[in-house]
Amino acid sequence: MTQTSNAETAAWSILETASRRAGLDPSGAELMRLGENALFRLPGSIVARVSRPGQLTAAKREVAVARWLEANHVPAVQTWPDIDQPIEVDGQAVTWWKELPPHRPGTAFTVATALCRLHDLPPPTDFDIGRLDPFVRLSERIDRASTLTEPDRIWMRTHLIELKARYEELPKGLPETVVHGDAWIGNVVTTDDGEAVLLDLERCSIGPPEWDLTSTAVKAFTLAGITADDYNTFVGMYKHDVTAWPGFETLRDIREFRMTCMAAQVAGENPHRRDEVLLRLACLRDEHGPRPWTWTAVP
Repeated sequence: MTQTSNAETAAWSILETASRRAGLDPSGAELMRLGENALFRLPGSIVARVSRPGQLTAAKREVAVARWLEANHVPAVQTWPDIDQPIEVDGQAVTWWKELPPHRPGTAFTVATALCRLHDLPPPTDFDIGRLDPFVRLSERIDRASTLTEPDRIWMRTHLIELKARYEELPKGLPETVVHGDAWIGNVVTTDDGEAVLLDLERCSIGPPEWDLTSTAVKAFTLAGITADDYNTFVGMYKHDVTAWPGFETLRDIREFRMTCMAAQVAGENPHRRDEVLLRLACLRDEHGPRPWTWTAVP
């Protein structure tokens, strides 16, 4: 049995235990995705999310944020009602959500639309949403990069220290707000009635709004995943171009490093992804030419 199938078997077991505790029937559930989290669709348009170990606090915050956004009429994924969640099973958190209505992938414009709504909200007062940590879990992901050589992991740890120091020296920017924390195009969808809906709320916190804006700039100028015209549409909607801010390169470099650490973790579980990690490391070390770079998505 492979590591991936071991992870899937464990996720199914946790889902069944948590569902019974929540008073739900997991019979007929189907696996939607197995990646950073495991997503299952249950009968009745319920989606269950099984986190990795050690994410109970993040899951509690995500549930609280979803309920807060719903109360403030900001379109986002909604928790399934009448369940005291999250439920912890063997150190992993399980949460339940309403399945999204028919929708299509987000665009630069819909990301900007969703971020305008989020960034305009005053912070919640009935729970602690926490402060942004752009380095959360990176050390653990480097440690799990078992397919890399020790010199590569040493370079990553050293680079992490350098990025943390640069982050502490960020110049003054926009006033801090509630930020999404992972505001790339894949975390916003558009419903058939034209509503821009935020997904994946586990990193919502207080921080510089430039962090959210940087994700779309990286999509455009690091990865060429959207066009310059798309990016200009994003800027026109949000009314701010983060690439003109002196701190942009620091946030861009942190975002690129996060993407590399995620790929390194995945490669530790699936060695076939190792070449992608080596490519990303070469890019970060200025060994693969200037941006944009051609990176292949990893789960």
